Amino acid sequence: MTEEELVIHIPSSSYEHKRTNIVRVIFTQITSGVGLWGSFKPVLAVLLSLVPFLFLGQHFNRRHRKGMDLTLLQLPLLLTGILWVILFLWSIFDAWNEAQNTVISAHNARPA
Repeated sequence: MTEEELVIHIPSSSYEHKRTNIVRVIFTQITSGVGLWGSFKPVLAVLLSLVPFLFLGQHFNRRHRKGMDLTLLQLPLLLTGILWVILFLWSIFDAWNEAQNTVISAHNARPA
C-alpha cells in the first residue's frame, strides 16, 4: 500500500488586504450593510418632510400620488388646526418609514 500525501496551499495575505477588509467590515457595520446613501436616505426624508404644507418627504420617496393626496387633504384640516398637526406628524413618520422600506428592499434584492 502506498500512502497518499495531502498538500494544502494557504494563500499568503498582505497587510494591506487585511487593513482594507477591516475598513470594509467597519463601514458595513456603521451603515447597517446598506451603504452610506442607504443609511442617510431616511434621515434626508425626515428632514424634507419637516417643511410644512409641502409633504416633500413623500415626493423624495417617489410617492408623488401620496404627497398630492396629503396636500389636498390638509386644506379642510387646516380649519381645525389639531387634525392638521396630526396629519403633519403622520407624514413625517410615513416619509421615514417609506425610505426605510426602500432601503431594506434594495438591500434584500442585492445578490449575496
